[in-house]
Amino acid sequence: MKNKGILLIISGPSGSGKGTIVKEMLRICPSLFLSVSATTRAPREGEVDGEHYFFYSKQQFQDELASGNMLEHAEYCDNFYGTPRRAIDKALDEGKDIILEIECDGCFQVKEKMQDAVSIFVVAPSIEELKRRLIGRGTESAEVIEKRLKQAELEYSMEKEYDHKVVNHEPTKAANEILNIIKTTKGNRNGNE
Repeated sequence: MKNKGILLIISGPSGSGKGTIVKEMLRICPSLFLSVSATTRAPREGEVDGEHYFFYSKQQFQDELASGNMLEHAEYCDNFYGTPRRAIDKALDEGKDIILEIECDGCFQVKEKMQDAVSIFVVAPSIEELKRRLIGRGTESAEVIEKRLKQAELEYSMEKEYDHKVVNHEPTKAANEILNIIKTTKGNRNGNE
C-alpha cells in the first residue's frame, strides 16, 4: 500500500516571501503539487480554469461549500475563494505531497478538518526587512503598505498556532528547510505505521 502524502500549509504575512519559497520548492522538488484554489471572480487574461484557479459561479461555490467540499474558504471583494477538498483527498491518497499557500484563517479551517496537515509560518527576518520588501515591490501605496504591516502584526500573534516557523533570510535556504520538514514528517509517519 502506498504511503499517504503530506498536506503542507504555508502561511505568512504579505512580503514574507512565501510565494517565492513555494516556487523554489516546486523547482527543487517537482514531485510536489501546488493546490489549485477555487474562486468566483472572473478569469483574468491568460488564466486557465483548473490551472490558475477553478472558476466557479457563486451558486456552484455555495453548493460545494454546503456539501462540505471546501477545506477552507474566505470572501474577499465580493468574491469567494476556497480550497476544493476532493482533489486534495485524491492526491494525498495517491501518496502525493500537496502545498496549500493560504492565509492564517484558512490554515486554521484546514487544521480543524485535517489535523495531520503540517502548518508552516513563514516570516521575514525582521519587521524592518518586511517593510523594505513591501516598499521594494513598488506596486502599492504607502497607505496599503501600512495596512499590510498592521495585518502582519496580527498574523505574527498567530505564529504559535503553527507546527513550524521558517525565517526567510534567503528563499532557496528556506525552501530546503521546508523540504526537510516534509522529509522528517514522512519518515516519522511511515516509521510509526
